[in-house]
Amino acid sequence: MSSPLITLEQLTKKYGRVRALDGVSVQMPPGPVGLLGPNGAGKTTLLKLLLGQLNPDKGVASIAGYNPTRRGDRLALRRMVGYMPEGNCLIPRMNGVETVVALGRLSGMRYRDAMKRAHEVLDYVELDEQRYRETDNYSAGMKQRLKLAQALVHDPKLLLLDEPTNGLDPRGRKHMLELIHDLGHRQKKDILLCSHLLPDVERTCHDVLVINRGAVITSGAIAGMTHSDGAWVRLQLAQASSGFAAGLTELGMDYEAESPTRFRVHLTDGRQDGDALFALASQNDASVVALTAVRASLEDVFLKALSDAEHKIG
Repeated sequence: MSSPLITLEQLTKKYGRVRALDGVSVQMPPGPVGLLGPNGAGKTTLLKLLLGQLNPDKGVASIAGYNPTRRGDRLALRRMVGYMPEGNCLIPRMNGVETVVALGRLSGMRYRDAMKRAHEVLDYVELDEQRYRETDNYSAGMKQRLKLAQALVHDPKLLLLDEPTNGLDPRGRKHMLELIHDLGHRQKKDILLCSHLLPDVERTCHDVLVINRGAVITSGAIAGMTHSDGAWVRLQLAQASSGFAAGLTELGMDYEAESPTRFRVHLTDGRQDGDALFALASQNDASVVALTAVRASLEDVFLKALSDAEHKIG
């Protein structure tokens, strides 16, 4: 079991009467973690608390044992954390290289090292041919990749990425997700990915943390959350059979006919092995060519967690 990288203990932050975070206590493991929640859930507030841009009203947040409220710890965190904000952080009238070098210097790098790394990360995000172009003239996709480059320039252990695919067209989004997946899986970077796009998180992250109204409503490994519960299966017949659908009804099984030969079937108690489906197909002169468990999507998990949380409040 890996030691937690980020630990939150009764973390609370209020804006007037609004509790952006309300006593959040959770441990986030190393590796790529998705941070999900509806607008106003407290995601951006959490990132700012981790960066030391805000101080909590109560509780503690720590990254690898460092407390962002302490000045000495903030200096250490500046060297180990790369931050890609959602909004525009680019300095006007500077080109790509100058921008990345400037952010490298702010992270504590010497000029020569920052310049060398700037060229390396610009190559990595495929802005090599645009490095001397003023960022005012960059497209939305180029600006997002430049923001990722500046977060990477000092080779941080942890990346905090706030809506990295925001405003991108399908091609740009695909490229950004490929970069994030490479960073989290091949390069083994620790990542906290804040996104409202659930497929982005499901594609790039191992774990997920879902917050709503300032509270954690679910967290854990995505693979475990989306595993099949053994109740729903997808069945493929070799040929269409009108008697098969009628037989499902007679057996009292809930089902959806996705095509004349493909069915999504809910197995009731005592029928989890699917034997009844094979028997029914045989009785109707049909054969089963595929039977697979239906996994929940991360969207299913997210919506159920929100529904359960709202039910408790109501």
